[in-house]
Amino acid sequence: MDAPDDLPVAGTVVLLRDGGEGLEVLLMRRPDRGSFAGGWVFPGGKVDDGDRRPGDSEIDDARRAGIREVAEEVGLGVSGLVPLSTWHPPLEAPTRIRTWFFLAPAPAAAPVPSPAEVEEVAWSSPAAALARHAAGEWTLFPPTWVTLHGLSAFDDAASALAAAGAPVLFRTRVVDRDGGRHFAWEHGTLDTRVLPWRFVEA
Repeated sequence: MDAPDDLPVAGTVVLLRDGGEGLEVLLMRRPDRGSFAGGWVFPGGKVDDGDRRPGDSEIDDARRAGIREVAEEVGLGVSGLVPLSTWHPPLEAPTRIRTWFFLAPAPAAAPVPSPAEVEEVAWSSPAAALARHAAGEWTLFPPTWVTLHGLSAFDDAASALAAAGAPVLFRTRVVDRDGGRHFAWEHGTLDTRVLPWRFVEA
């Protein structure tokens, strides 16, 4: 099995804006095929050759990949990306990619989703997105759920951006116990046995 440093790298961008009731993030629903089929996710994708620059670091490559993917998937130009976290996949994952998550202020333009890659987009408060998942209306995957859970502590985009910058490392382990599946990290455990999911801090 590949070591984390040998894995492909991706960049994911969490676009933030201030809505009528506080902080909102842009989520998009993937088609019912391919990676994260049917799930609500943030824009992003793998680093390709055009994202790499000689002498630059992995995080620089991931940042460029994230910017490119936002343009391709939802038609928006973004800048000012702030690193939030990096995710190492569990050994059980069928496709193993190490992913950097960035926060970025959303531009004023409306998103224009790519028909080939996006079924629909929605601006949502983190709490509302988690509530839709808890009700069985939306499919979320653990990195998205945990990111929304963390962002739900912030009232506006400026405070979320100001608190980021020192990326948190999530080394994901899958733990099957108590009749169901848990995802574990150094910071805590996500219990996914039943809805609503529950995060227990370490």
